[in-house]
Amino acid sequence: MPLAVSELWDDLLDCLDLRAKDEGTGLVYEARNQRLGYHRVFGGQLLAQFVRAAQLSCPDKGVKSLHALFARAGRPEEPVRYEVERHHDGGSFAALTVVARQPKGVVATASVSLHTAEDGPDHQAAPDIPGLPGPEHRTDLPPIPWETRTTADLDTALPEPPEFDVWMRAPAAEPELAPALVSYATDLTLIGTALRPVAGVTQHDSGKAFTSAVTSHTVWFHRPFPADEWLLLRQHSPVLAHGRCFGRGDVLTERGSLVASYAQEALLRFTPEAAS
Repeated sequence: MPLAVSELWDDLLDCLDLRAKDEGTGLVYEARNQRLGYHRVFGGQLLAQFVRAAQLSCPDKGVKSLHALFARAGRPEEPVRYEVERHHDGGSFAALTVVARQPKGVVATASVSLHTAEDGPDHQAAPDIPGLPGPEHRTDLPPIPWETRTTADLDTALPEPPEFDVWMRAPAAEPELAPALVSYATDLTLIGTALRPVAGVTQHDSGKAFTSAVTSHTVWFHRPFPADEWLLLRQHSPVLAHGRCFGRGDVLTERGSLVASYAQEALLRFTPEAAS
């Protein structure tokens, strides 16, 4: 039976509670997987756990950027082991490699950069954002276990521009979890955004009209932010070609402050019938 939204939220928080392993071989953590009923581990969970592993390894710095490569599908019934190699940990910056491993081998790897907060000039060049949609635009975007709103239909079979805006607000949580929670959400709808111009096909046709799998994902964090206030994920997909799609997005607060950006490449292989 599917978990209720509140249970999904508690389940996600538990998955972000990485446990240190005392093995004398360096920084090693272990985490369990969400109980989503999927045949593989959700990539957003791995992104969020990469962030947490980096934060725990360098607690005096904040995650600045994360670049993940997904090697193979993770098995949801097996915990994930995170092995951290610290390449540099200076007064201002740190650089880590994090390997996500299961008994069958490496599931994903991440290069993570961290930075201490500094003062300096502050400006941005981001377009104005629309007002927050009303509660009548509330939508469900499983497995995200918090409120989301959008004025666009991601699942329309009609051809639409490869753009998608979605607002989200997570429940109250510890402030340090905000980067992990946003990383989790950025993995969900970029493939669906790339599919919007394809008539008659939506993300729900996965396994029938097409096969998809994320191959790489990058998140950059520009400013601190709370995840329990409204955030806009504004994204578009500029290219779909040669069995792959590419998408990118920005994360903005309700006041228009640009707090994060992200990009993703994925396998998107259509069946001969769908491609014709």
